[in-house]
Amino acid sequence: MGARNLKQLVQSVDSTAELFRNTDMEWLSYVFESEYTNWIEEQRAVKESVAVADQSYHMEVLQIEGPEAIDLLSTLGTNSFEKFRERDPPQATNFLACNPDGYVIGDNILFHLGEDEFRMVGNEVPNNWIRYNNQVRDFDVRTTVPYHHADDHDPPEFRFQIQGPDALAVLEELVDHDLPDIPFFSMDTISIDGVETYALAHGMAAMPGMEIFGPYEHHDEILDSILEIGEPYGIRQMGTKSYKTGKIGSGWFVWTVPAIYEHEEMQGHREWLGTDSMEANLSIGGSFDSDDITDYYMTPMERGQANLVSFDHDFVGKEALRDMIDNQQRERVTLVWDQDDVIDVFVSLFEEGATSKFIDLPDIANKWSIMHYDKVLKDGEIVGLSKYPGYLYYEREMLSLATVDVEHSDPGTEVTFVWGDETNKSRVERHEPVEIDATVAPAPYVEGGRRKM
Repeated sequence: MGARNLKQLVQSVDSTAELFRNTDMEWLSYVFESEYTNWIEEQRAVKESVAVADQSYHMEVLQIEGPEAIDLLSTLGTNSFEKFRERDPPQATNFLACNPDGYVIGDNILFHLGEDEFRMVGNEVPNNWIRYNNQVRDFDVRTTVPYHHADDHDPPEFRFQIQGPDALAVLEELVDHDLPDIPFFSMDTISIDGVETYALAHGMAAMPGMEIFGPYEHHDEILDSILEIGEPYGIRQMGTKSYKTGKIGSGWFVWTVPAIYEHEEMQGHREWLGTDSMEANLSIGGSFDSDDITDYYMTPMERGQANLVSFDHDFVGKEALRDMIDNQQRERVTLVWDQDDVIDVFVSLFEEGATSKFIDLPDIANKWSIMHYDKVLKDGEIVGLSKYPGYLYYEREMLSLATVDVEHSDPGTEVTFVWGDETNKSRVERHEPVEIDATVAPAPYVEGGRRKM
């Protein structure tokens, strides 16, 4: 009889890390490679004019309701929840959950939309952690999943990201009234064609913008209005090719291995998770290869999320993080790839002998694995991990988000990383791993529409 839950799956293999390193990612069918026009012009619109991304379909929605909802969330989230307790909705925060040792389980965007009403939007890993704890703890809270990206029905809400230097000009024409002045990552309500809509001030790729969402029945008419008003500004609708790469310049680690696979206190969670869960079907890629799954875990500090850790409340991982935060080992950085080394990767396709791992622009790693880890080297020693690589046309550079040892994190530091993947995934062609030179730069790499160097 096969494994019935994640606990049994982990116990059935010698190495959890090896299992996931050799797992294909066909299950992640919703991450298709789409373009509405072409990805270069869609990327350019983010920097030069305005772009709209339809985020309605690719994220799970978790509804959290009840008089003790904040109490449940605060026991699991590292964030401070004082503003949720003291201020009226709507509000939003980047919710972050860690395991008892202070390593990240995952993060999502948490919306406070009404009295005792919250909505978590993103991937199912932190959502599953919340749902499990709500079942085993004594909180007066109800959790439901009205939409999952694999569902064959419409989501409850449309969700559009409008961004770029002309985004606010488009929004000013789009709304039925004066556009409110909303501080970064704050919320308000706006009316579009008579439809009450939530607005979150949130720009990807460090450009101005808002995320707007409302009843899904108005999806088509709202999108049509955005595109019609945006046409004189040169608006482009973003496909997944251009949309996914925006996180690189913004410094946001989208995927890291959730820290749930070995801690004794999380045994019940592993029993609760089925073998059809995302947590049981990870696909890890890249040149970094360890048999210890914990070597793929990351701390909030490594991910550039120390600002999301507040010690004003009790939460899972608090004591471990109190020790870690003053003894940071690695720091989030951007790696700027050496252009000549990148060209050599393509040149190998036209020469005799082994080729290098194909670089399929622009989102170059998430085609064969959802969680990428390349080893970063200094003088032959591993000093970090290159995590999220891609190409940004508006910077004319190959970049990757990385975490490196603090002593090698200063901008301008020269390192190398190994580009390649020696696993048995069907999406990985035969190739020879190659070292690529890179220069350390800050993360986020782009701020306020300007490169940060």
